[in-house]
Order: sequence, then structure tokens, then C-alpha cells
Amino acid sequence: MIIRCWILLGFSFLFLHLHATGNISKYINLKYSSFSFAAIFVFFFFFLIQGYFAWKEGADDEEYDEICGCGMDHANEEKSWKERISYPIFILPILTALFLPIATLDSNIVAAKGFNFAAYDDTDPYGIHQFLEPDTSVFYGQEGFDEIMKEMMDQYANKDRIILTDQDFLLGMETIYKKPGYFMGKTIGFKGFTYIDKETGNVFLFRFGMIHCVADSGVFGMLLELPKDVEFQNDEWIEVEGTMDSIFYQPFKKTIPILKVENIEKIAKPEDPYVYRAY
Repeated sequence: MIIRCWILLGFSFLFLHLHATGNISKYINLKYSSFSFAAIFVFFFFFLIQGYFAWKEGADDEEYDEICGCGMDHANEEKSWKERISYPIFILPILTALFLPIATLDSNIVAAKGFNFAAYDDTDPYGIHQFLEPDTSVFYGQEGFDEIMKEMMDQYANKDRIILTDQDFLLGMETIYKKPGYFMGKTIGFKGFTYIDKETGNVFLFRFGMIHCVADSGVFGMLLELPKDVEFQNDEWIEVEGTMDSIFYQPFKKTIPILKVENIEKIAKPEDPYVYRAY
């Protein structure tokens, strides 16, 4: 019982710590931050309830021991081996989140996960390939998704210059990939970190984005065509602006958008390097 109390108090403190430090944004879309904030009080409420039962059980055990007189701990004797194993499972995430540093997703994560061009294959109808091109259609009905795309097209259709901000990056990028023909020849601008594919030498400009939480996060962006005298290393943060075109990209075996960069500016890494899906 006492261990359960500490686990509940630990989860309450963990969520409090994540919100106080701002690190909650590394795990979930901030749209849902109110739910995780409420979890602080929910876990603390359960801690108080569990504490009461632990105190009551301790009092009952003392009374029973006085009657029994054997000196044995009957409460621990009745615990199953499954219950004992479950405690470390709950304790581990608390300890790791509090004492291990939070890694910022960057090109090393892209390389470690494998930026596998062959994965960009539409032959698997059940695959959700969350890289390069955001795809939130699986989270909506077809009618709802079509309405969202129509709203975005109404917002961008009459613009010759489209600059994607942190707030509309995922929605804007998804719209561009879904309707690339409408954006050919238009000026597109956005910022991100560079990723150089070792096999092809091509340069991509990426942002790590969260649809709901880190579990469905992906790396999204666009292939760049840079001026000949410009070179970058991985993880250099830049802001680019250029004309959108398309190219048949052999590693993907399909036509994809490419940004022919005209203006480049090196920038500092943002305080929050992630972008989130707006709803």
C-alpha cells in the first residue's frame, strides 16, 4: 500500500515537473496540455485516497496481529508475485523522466530510425509513413478531412507567396503535398534543420512535428535545390524561400515537390524546435 502511495505521488510530481519546466511540449501536442495538467490533481487525489487506505490497513493489521500473536506480516504474505513485479514497471518511467536528460529530436534521430526512401511506397494500404509528408487523413472521416483541405486551399489559393510559420507548418505542408499542382511556381518559405542523406547527398529541410503526441511524431519538410555555391552540414537551422517545383525522385519512385531556394538565412535553433498539428 505504501509503495502505491509513493507511485501515485511520483506521477503527480512528474506531471507538475514537466509543466513547470515546459518539457511537456517534448511529449505531447500542447493542444492537450490541459489534460496532462489535470492529471497532476487526479494523481494527487488518488494518492490521498490510497494513503487513507494504507493507514486504515496498517491499523487493521496491528489489531489482527494483537489477536493472532504470531508476529508475521500477514499483509505482505497475501501479496501476489504479479503485484510485486508491477511496481518496477510503474516506477521506471517516473525515474527516467525525472533523472535522464530529454533528447531533442534532430538529424541523429532521423539517421537512427532510418530515413528509408523505400518506405515511401503506396503499395502498403495500411502503412502510415509519417515522414516528409504529413498525413492526418487517418484521424478524420473523409468528409471531415475534405473540409479541412478546402479551408486550407481557400487560405492559400490566392497567394503567390506563402510563408509557413510554426503555427501552420503541418497544415500548410500537408496541403502542399495533397494539392501540389496548385502551388507550382509559387514562392514558399519555411524554416527548419538541414538533413543530408548520405546515399544521395540531397539536402532536406525538416521539422519534427507532433500530430497528437511523440508516439505519432514524424519528420516533415521538403527536398531543397540549393545554389551551387551553398553547402550545409546536418542540423544547421536555416530559413529558406524559393520557388516550388516538382521532380521525379528516383529513390521514392514518384514525383515529389522540390523547393528551388533563392533566399537563405541562417537562424538560431528555436526554443521549441517542434511544430504541432492545430485542430
